Amino acid sequence: MALLHLPLNQTWNLETFFPGGSESPAFAAHLKELQASIAAFQEQVRNTPSPQQAAETDGLAKLVELFQSNLKNIHEADSFVGCLLADNQKDKKAPVLNGQVKSLYAEHLSSLTHFDQVLTGIPDAVWSEILKKEPFQAIAFPLHERRALAQEKLSPEQEALINDLAVDGYHGWGDLYNSTVGQFRMPVEVDGETVELSAGQAFNKLHTENREERLALFDSWEKAWTDKEDYCAEALNHLAGFRLQVYKYRGWNSIHKEPLAINRMEEKTLNVMWEVIDRNKAIFVEYLNRKAKLLGVEKLAWVDVDAPLGDSSKKISYDEGASLIIEQFERFSPKLAAFSEQAFENRWIEAEDRAGKRPGGFCTSFPVAGETRIFMTYGGTLNNVSTLAHELGHGYHQHVMTDMPALAQEYAMNVAETASTFAEMIVADAVVKSASTDEERIILLEDKIQRAIAFFMNIHARFIFETNFYAERRQGLVSVERLNELMVDAQKVAYQDALSSYHPHFWAAKLHFYATDVPFYNFPYTFGYMFSAGIYARAVQEGAAFEDKYISLLRDTGSMNVEELAQKHLGVDLTEPDFWQSAVDMAIQDVKEFMRLTEAKVQV
Repeated sequence: MALLHLPLNQTWNLETFFPGGSESPAFAAHLKELQASIAAFQEQVRNTPSPQQAAETDGLAKLVELFQSNLKNIHEADSFVGCLLADNQKDKKAPVLNGQVKSLYAEHLSSLTHFDQVLTGIPDAVWSEILKKEPFQAIAFPLHERRALAQEKLSPEQEALINDLAVDGYHGWGDLYNSTVGQFRMPVEVDGETVELSAGQAFNKLHTENREERLALFDSWEKAWTDKEDYCAEALNHLAGFRLQVYKYRGWNSIHKEPLAINRMEEKTLNVMWEVIDRNKAIFVEYLNRKAKLLGVEKLAWVDVDAPLGDSSKKISYDEGASLIIEQFERFSPKLAAFSEQAFENRWIEAEDRAGKRPGGFCTSFPVAGETRIFMTYGGTLNNVSTLAHELGHGYHQHVMTDMPALAQEYAMNVAETASTFAEMIVADAVVKSASTDEERIILLEDKIQRAIAFFMNIHARFIFETNFYAERRQGLVSVERLNELMVDAQKVAYQDALSSYHPHFWAAKLHFYATDVPFYNFPYTFGYMFSAGIYARAVQEGAAFEDKYISLLRDTGSMNVEELAQKHLGVDLTEPDFWQSAVDMAIQDVKEFMRLTEAKVQV
């Protein structure tokens, strides 16, 4: 593999898709063509009868072809607008374009309600025969999934109405939250001058080594979100209310039904995963208590949980971080390393630390162009390196599926987080093993354990909060004060009350609660972390021979549920605790090593 050409450019290139940004004539033409194509699908689907014999599939085949073409072009448009919105929150044209894309997506979804009617009108025996033929066999799983779910929904006319109303209702509340975050400013003193930080910049500042500064910054962070709490509460309440009303009319009693279906997993799998985590939390509480002693406090505050130990003043430059990632990926998978090199060299990554960007990080795909783009704000921390590796894992997942039919590429969030978290593990484990001193090993181990704490406790708190919030939202609007209480209560349960203070406005600060495309944007992260731990253990055991097996697993993620995926590629049963315990055990080993290395530091 060739070496990276340094220095790397930290801004992405979107011109290869639609030159001109939000003013792009090419993008305007793309939207116009997409609108015409969606209209053509709507006309075609109304004139296509449900096949009553396996030989009558010409019309259905044409529908499926146009469906997949529209799906790819919608993704292309949505990814482009998402990049524009994240890149520059002062771009006034981007939200307008976002509204246009959402409207087109709503039309597409409405047309699919009639497509689903075609599917449900096919006799079961005929349907089974059709799925054995091409072009249906390659996308048999997602097609069968659509048909089964359609049988549990309302009439096509009612589902189409829901999708149309969702543009200015459901999705509109998500847009309101994004606009609110775009106006977020937190005043901070830097070198004697007061500067206003965006949400992403302010969040990065919270991880400073100086505890007094950290506590002061967190106080400012909470106050800044307090100023926005009414807008956030309004958005969250109405977003949830819309979702609950839809569920009520469909006859869906469980708030977890849709997210479980989206993530293609059984409720038993979800429950067993959380049960195993809960049973093992004691040793992670010991870790939190040990960290408190190392920081010289009785109990950790919320903002201390991710605080660095030791000297964290040394920054890792973007070039150094990229080189480190490529080097470690190469040891596991030359193909993963080659993909990542391409992403760095071809400016597929937006990492520049500047004002005006939205917070967080993401990877989004451009299926028509066959490329991905990664967004983050790189501040030179080890956590930033982990985020970069994480998002490259997402990109690689999409990369190995590029040649597959569009519907077969539609994998769920939980397995998407598997590839990304797996990439993180490769880097984190290698960095810890390469430590030259115990002091360095402690710092690196602690950074690695922080991720386990995030998935076992922080994410668990989010899941508990949302579950309880929706239960109360069924009875009416939930006040800001009650949202704060629900959040703190959930954090206390998830962290087993191991902290001295919590984050009441976390429900406002975490954009995942406002994602209208994915309800319960939390437990899939924990699933991905633990599932990837099992995959990583297998990779370490089998070495280079596992690379192609890993690619096969990723390519199957859009074509089976997670229980089948695990059984086929790992030979494990996800509805039983054994696999989950083995995944937790890997994190426990890190904690035990950390406790051993730090024992002498806390002895009086």
